[in-house]
Amino acid sequence: MLIKFRGKQKIVAKWWKMPEYRGKDAIIADGAVRSGKTLSMSLGFVIWACSSFRSGTFAMCGKTVTSLRRNVTVPLIRLLRGMGFVCEERISHSFIDITFLGMTNRFYLFGGRDESSAALIQGITLSGVFLDEVALMPRSFVEQALARCSVQGSKMWFNCNPDDPSHWFYREWIQKADEKNALYLHFTMDDNPSLSEAVKARYRKLYSGVFYERFVLGRWTATEGAVYPMFDPQQHVFSGAEPECERYVISCDYGTVNPSSFGLWGLHKGVWYRVREYYYSSKRTGVPRTDEEHYAALEELAGEHAIERVIVDPSAASFIECIRRHGRFRAAKAENDVVTGIRRVGAALKDGRLMIHESCTDIIREFGLYRWKDGAGTDIPVKENDHAMDDMRYFVAYVTKEAADEDFFFAMSVDRG
Repeated sequence: MLIKFRGKQKIVAKWWKMPEYRGKDAIIADGAVRSGKTLSMSLGFVIWACSSFRSGTFAMCGKTVTSLRRNVTVPLIRLLRGMGFVCEERISHSFIDITFLGMTNRFYLFGGRDESSAALIQGITLSGVFLDEVALMPRSFVEQALARCSVQGSKMWFNCNPDDPSHWFYREWIQKADEKNALYLHFTMDDNPSLSEAVKARYRKLYSGVFYERFVLGRWTATEGAVYPMFDPQQHVFSGAEPECERYVISCDYGTVNPSSFGLWGLHKGVWYRVREYYYSSKRTGVPRTDEEHYAALEELAGEHAIERVIVDPSAASFIECIRRHGRFRAAKAENDVVTGIRRVGAALKDGRLMIHESCTDIIREFGLYRWKDGAGTDIPVKENDHAMDDMRYFVAYVTKEAADEDFFFAMSVDRG
C-alpha cells in the first residue's frame, strides 16, 4: 500500500531520519481538525520504532483507550498490514505486537482520562511515547509517561488541537519547543491534500466562536463572553402551534436546591423543536418538590406523546429510579462531557437544527445569561443560569449519538487532526 504524504505531513512521518531534525528529542504537531496530523504522526511513530529498536516497549496514549483504538490504532493497523507489517493485538491486555523485517516491538495502549491515570503508566520503561490529543490529558499523566522514556534514543511524539492559551502544554511545550529540543509544526486544513474544498467549507460551517478559532483556524484562543453567541431569537424561536413530530424525547436537569429543568423535544422534517418545558425553582417559590412531584410534572409535560427516552442528569440517581419505578418511560443517564456537549449544541444552532417555542421562556432567558468563566484558564462555563442549558446539552448528546447518521447535526465529526 502506497501512502503519499506531502509538506508537513511528510515531515511528521519522516523527521526522525531527516538530517536537520533527527537530533530532536520530540515532535509536536498542533492545529486545525482534519489537517492530517494524527495519521502521519501515528504511522511515523510506528515506522520509527520498528526501524530503530528490536524488542522495544512503547506507549500509545489517548484520552481513553477506547478513543485511542477508534481514532488511531484501528485505521493505523489497517494501513500497517497493507504495508507488510504483522500486527497482533491483545485487546484484553491493551497492547499490540508489531513485527516488520523480523523485528518485533510491543506497543501498550494507555488512557489519560484524569489525575488517577498517572498510576497506570508508572513503573514501565519505554523506548518512546506517542500522545494523541495531549491537551486533553492531565499534566500528571503526561509527565509520568515522559519520565518513563529512559531508553537511549527514545523520542516523544505529541499532537493536539488547540485549547486555551494558558493551558500548561501550550506554555510548557509549544512556547518552549526550542528549550525542550522539540520540533514544532503547526497545521491547517490546507496541509491535508486529501481534503476537497467542499469538505473544508463544511468544516468552516461546522464551528463558530472560539471553536471556529481553534478547530478551523488552529489558534490557541481563550473562551470569553456568551457560550452560545450564535443563538438568535429571530432565527431560533418560533410561535404558534406545535409541529407534527415523528419522534419525542424529554431531557431533564434535576435539582433539589437548584432548579429542575425538563424539555420536551420533537423531531419534524430534520429539525428538533423544544415544544414545551417544565422549570421549577424552589428558590423562587420557597417550596422544594419531591421526586414524585417532579415525576408528576414529567407526566404532564409528556402528555399523550409517545416518548422514546427520558434523558436525565447522571447525578440524579433517585429521580432516575423514580422514573423507572413508574414504568411508563425509559430513562437513561445523560452524557455529561460539558465542552463536547457545548460544541454539539453550538453546531446544531448554527446549522438551524434546533428551534425553541416562545413559551419556553426559561431556556430563552438562560441563552442570554450563560457565560464562560473569566480567567479560568480552561473551558469552564459559569455555574449559574445553566439548568435549561444543561438539559438541552444532554438532549443534543443523546440524539447525536443515537442518530443512524452520525453527522446528523454535522456536530460529531471527530475533533482531531
